[in-house]
Amino acid sequence: MSDLIGLLFFVLLIVAAWAGLRMLSKPTIRTEADHERNVADSFSKLGAGVNALQDALNPEAARSKEVIAQMKDGRYQKKKQDGKSGGNMDEPDDVR
Repeated sequence: MSDLIGLLFFVLLIVAAWAGLRMLSKPTIRTEADHERNVADSFSKLGAGVNALQDALNPEAARSKEVIAQMKDGRYQKKKQDGKSGGNMDEPDDVR
C-alpha cells in the first residue's frame, strides 16, 4: 500500500512539473511598444545604478556634471552675482 502511495506521489509530481513547464514555455503576446518600453526601463535602471556608483567613486565628476547642468540652465554662480553669497557688498574687495 505504501508503495502505491509513493508511486502516486511521484506520478503527480511529474505531471505537475510537466504542466508547470508547459505553462512557462507558452509565449506571451507582446506588441512592439511593450518591447521598446521594457528595453528602455531596463537600460534606465542599469544606467541609474552605474551613474550612482560613478558619482560615489568620483565626486569631482559628479560636481562637474552639476556645474555643467547649472551653466546650461543659466544658474551658475547666480548667488555670487546677486550679492547673496554672504559677503558684504558695500565694501570693495581691496580694502585693508
